[in-house]
Amino acid sequence: MYHEKIRLRKEDLPDGYISTITTYMLDVREGDCTRPGIVVFPGGGYSHCSEREAERIALGYNAAGFNAFVVNYALAPNRHPEQIKDAASAVKFVRENAEKYNVNPEQIAVVGFSAGGHLAASISTLWNDTEIFTGEEIKNELHKPNASILAYPVITSGEFAHRGSFNNLLGEDASEDMLLKMSLETRVGSHTPPTFLWHTYEDMGVPVENSLLYAMSLSKYRVPCEMHIYPQGPHGLSLVSHETLWSVSRFRRKYDWLAQSVEWLIDLFGLKYEN
Repeated sequence: MYHEKIRLRKEDLPDGYISTITTYMLDVREGDCTRPGIVVFPGGGYSHCSEREAERIALGYNAAGFNAFVVNYALAPNRHPEQIKDAASAVKFVRENAEKYNVNPEQIAVVGFSAGGHLAASISTLWNDTEIFTGEEIKNELHKPNASILAYPVITSGEFAHRGSFNNLLGEDASEDMLLKMSLETRVGSHTPPTFLWHTYEDMGVPVENSLLYAMSLSKYRVPCEMHIYPQGPHGLSLVSHETLWSVSRFRRKYDWLAQSVEWLIDLFGLKYEN
């Protein structure tokens, strides 16, 4: 495995935070095909990047034959648009270095958890926002994901909002206009890439309505979508494994969302290779 950590910005953020992207690359074998790239945005309410949703996720996709990249993005007190700029830089970095990292530049997916899900959905819906990106950036589409995987994502700033995430992203004094702009169910359009969603019905941290609202908007614009709503489980399940939870004994069924997302990507990208 080829593994390295790289700065996303030449300069430090105002609070001294350094945004990074860490590679998790499978060894290239003779005659090997290029692989899809998975860009991982851990959760953490925009206040930290959760380790439970970082390397473990990358290794899970590695095991399925994908090359993965974990992003430590801008956090509070840094405000929007610093976070989405890091997300854009990460996707662009993978695409521009596709040959080096044995990645198909037309098969780059983002996967995000909780607030990281909001970030993954942000770059998926706002990659063409002229208030954030230049006309040239939008035209070349180097930062546009080909697919997104959203795990119990923060989406809406309305009735079912995870208020802490929006406070960290926009500040407690954010205007109603800015809150609406970052309520991502309102930003979906035909430009949004195909999306895989999963949530639990019992999630009290980020209510399941966040995923439902996003899925309804995807349906409105006929954006391909697969969604799984599992009946049990609190917020932040990660891999739903004994390694990432104190106990999974109360789950009578296996919540194998990662394998399901892999099958979805294989179908979406028309993949035919074997690990």
